[in-house]
Amino acid sequence: MNRFAFELSSYTLKTFSGFSKANIKILGKHHIPDGSVIFTANHFTRIETIFLPYHIHNITKKEIWSLAAAELFDVPVLQGFLKNLGGVSTGDPHRDELILKTLLSGNVQWIIFPEGMMVKNKKLIKKDQFILTDEGTQRRPHTGAAIVALRCEFYRERLRRMKDMGEPEFERLVQLFEIENIDQVLARETHIVPVNITYYPASPKENILSKIARIVMKEPSKRVMDELMTEGNMLFSNMDINIRFGEPINIKGYLNDPYIESMLTVKRKIKFDDDISSKQIIRQFSITIMEKYMSTVYAMTTLNYDHVLAGILKHFPYRKEGIDIYEFKCKVYFAIDWLVSDKTCCVSDIFLENQIHLLTDDRFKRFADFFTIAENTNVIEIKEDKIFKDQTKFITQSNFHTIRIENPILVMVNELEPVKEVEKILKRVAQKPRDEIIGLVKDCILEKIEKDFVREYEDHYIEGESKEKRIGRPLFLKHENPIAAILLIHGYMAAPEEMKAFAHYLHEKSFTVYVPRLKGHGTAPEDLAETTYEQWIESVEEAFIVLRHSCKKIIVGGFSTGAGLALELSTRLDDIEAVFAVAPPMRLQDLGSYFVPAIDAWNAMIKKIRLDAIAKEFIENHPENPHINYIRNPIAGIHQLEKLMEYLEPKLKTIAKPTLVVQSRKDPVVNPRGTLKL
Repeated sequence: MNRFAFELSSYTLKTFSGFSKANIKILGKHHIPDGSVIFTANHFTRIETIFLPYHIHNITKKEIWSLAAAELFDVPVLQGFLKNLGGVSTGDPHRDELILKTLLSGNVQWIIFPEGMMVKNKKLIKKDQFILTDEGTQRRPHTGAAIVALRCEFYRERLRRMKDMGEPEFERLVQLFEIENIDQVLARETHIVPVNITYYPASPKENILSKIARIVMKEPSKRVMDELMTEGNMLFSNMDINIRFGEPINIKGYLNDPYIESMLTVKRKIKFDDDISSKQIIRQFSITIMEKYMSTVYAMTTLNYDHVLAGILKHFPYRKEGIDIYEFKCKVYFAIDWLVSDKTCCVSDIFLENQIHLLTDDRFKRFADFFTIAENTNVIEIKEDKIFKDQTKFITQSNFHTIRIENPILVMVNELEPVKEVEKILKRVAQKPRDEIIGLVKDCILEKIEKDFVREYEDHYIEGESKEKRIGRPLFLKHENPIAAILLIHGYMAAPEEMKAFAHYLHEKSFTVYVPRLKGHGTAPEDLAETTYEQWIESVEEAFIVLRHSCKKIIVGGFSTGAGLALELSTRLDDIEAVFAVAPPMRLQDLGSYFVPAIDAWNAMIKKIRLDAIAKEFIENHPENPHINYIRNPIAGIHQLEKLMEYLEPKLKTIAKPTLVVQSRKDPVVNPRGTLKL
């Protein structure tokens, strides 16, 4: 390969990557050993043959060559580019010799796609075996990567034996393989590194490439549109691409066989393929190695919303009256929590964030986008908050070359089949009765709330400043026969203890009451300095779902900032009976003289544009309840207050629920003018 051409093509790809909107995350780089390495990766699109060598080269700083399907070299635009990037056609008659020579030296690393084709349907499992299906034909994944690795390690060890024995065969092999540094060759070992590439969202969408095709081509085929919509989407949309490297498979141990040992030391000239490959033991080893790297590749699938939603939908028991959408959402929420806590599977970073939005307003459109795809492809029909699914869509395989357009939900489900434990989890969750899943989600959230508090308290505890845990711990007062449930939200720099007396009063009046802890509160000011207003909203949402799963009627209210959060929640959720707000500040200026020092400091910080220092700045605070409130006010917290108020103000006019606003004319903290405006 032309080294200059390789570098030039890499530079071109780097430049092109700057235009791509894809978010690429690389994990497991520490698994890549030095020496002779073959990367075995799953194959879904043509794009992998281009960007995977580029990213591995950036990690290892070595030339990366890849074995690509011969059909890719039939595309003139790709042919030259692939060759310059180290692409070798599977139809090249000299490929095996080329791979062996370059791999032995360790200066070149190889990528081989064991599926040998783009697996557009992601259908890989049949009768618990890896079986690829392409337009009616079925076959096993290629063992080529295993054979290549065994061949490389065999000749490395044979070189060592021949050298030690002083045989002429040693010199012949050195010349045959064009070895320049024999010590380097003998010091290394051969490994296969499994690689998984997962895309989210992977469903085809209209993009600039597909639009151009519709203009240039009179009637582009479904196959062409499938490929352009899938691969164009990867280039021109905000797609997440996870490249995950698994633990390397050391090949040397597979040479520990009496027959292979005898061939390593035989003095006569031998050929690996003629004398060894045909033997049953080598065939069996290659199958064993193939099964290992294929299992590892797919076990590393990065689970995302597509997988969980499609899996739950597939296994959700049939109901003539339809599937309740909220029950479906609860099962998705619980399944994600289970998968994250399981620790044995690979999950998207998105799953590590708070998932409460799935049960409230779906503001990130995880369900909306999935339902749109499912409805447009006739997998489901939604009527009056009920899902009616066509179960045959999960059984009947569409045309191999058009399935990504015709039934992308089935592609999502197929990708889960090799990850058996995950599919078992999704099936168990999907088949749980409604009442059980409602209770499990409630318990799950309560457990999360407690764990979060304990962890944050211990992480930020300050001797002599942090209050007792009871001050910050959420308060849940249950009533056997409640009139309704009340969500009571404390203010900025306060804690649930602030609302304790009022909560007990309401409880005595036959209400179930929940007082949540806003994230960053009840621990230490440094914790609050690291918290965003969106996380306060999530704290409120978690408490709301606990009450939704406890009572039929819910009233939401709060004090000061808590009042603002109560109003915010009521702008988004329909199942709130009423809302009350005590002294809600609408602007920072409404906080009056009590907050003047903090506001002045915040304004000074903005003028200096030293945003990096905000998290380290605190203003002395003199609260009325020093046994509850923080005595230091983080400037970063003031910034979040301002952002919350700016976010809330335009939404207030959408509140259509019974609303009570309470404000004292002589409030020393909140200026009543803001309340009058509200």
